Amino acid sequence: MSDLPPEPIEPPPSHHRFDARGGWGREVVGVGADLEPGTLLEAYRSGVFPMGVGRHGAGPLVWWAPDPRGVLLPGGLRVSRSLRKSMRTFDVTVDADFAGVLAGCADPGREGRWITPAVAAAYTRLHRLGWAHSVEVWRDGDLVGGLYGIAVGGLFAGESMFHRATDASKVALVALVERWFADHDPRRLVDTQWSTPHLASLGVVDVPRTDYLRRLSRALEASPTLVPTTVDASR
Repeated sequence: MSDLPPEPIEPPPSHHRFDARGGWGREVVGVGADLEPGTLLEAYRSGVFPMGVGRHGAGPLVWWAPDPRGVLLPGGLRVSRSLRKSMRTFDVTVDADFAGVLAGCADPGREGRWITPAVAAAYTRLHRLGWAHSVEVWRDGDLVGGLYGIAVGGLFAGESMFHRATDASKVALVALVERWFADHDPRRLVDTQWSTPHLASLGVVDVPRTDYLRRLSRALEASPTLVPTTVDASR
């Protein structure tokens, strides 16, 4: 069972401010700042997220607002028959092993890994405050995939996913999305940052930054909904 607080705890506010409409080019909007909980929440509420650059993310902390932005919208999820069949071979939980999912996403064997110990510590703090959540995918008791991200109002901002078994990361995303949109509130939004062929096969689409910021504003007005401890992925 999850030991998260019943409602997210608002941390002290950050003195940093973010503007997703400005910066250098179509993606980077700032460099520096910090990874305090209040700073991270201020960034997500502004349409911005952090990702280090350099070898294994050891370079400066960079703040991103891609244009276009990868998103999953209500009603946009696509699940093939083969994936639905594959889902029945896994068990899925939520917030049962945040540390395990974070470690899987930060695996040093993954190309382009950017989740440094400082980043992992920052998102662990957000998890303990009730803002960061994980979806775990299990097979025969082993953690074989998952994802984690930030939930603010009706926004779920996906940060990273991993898999050690075929389809495991897809199963994690499907389980999260089906729960996140279960109340049919059209304001809800799942942010995947960038679109990839892997994500596009599940219904992720690219939207212009101006459209994303408009949708984000509406999503933040939605009532917060925490995903449950367990999710039935076999439906």
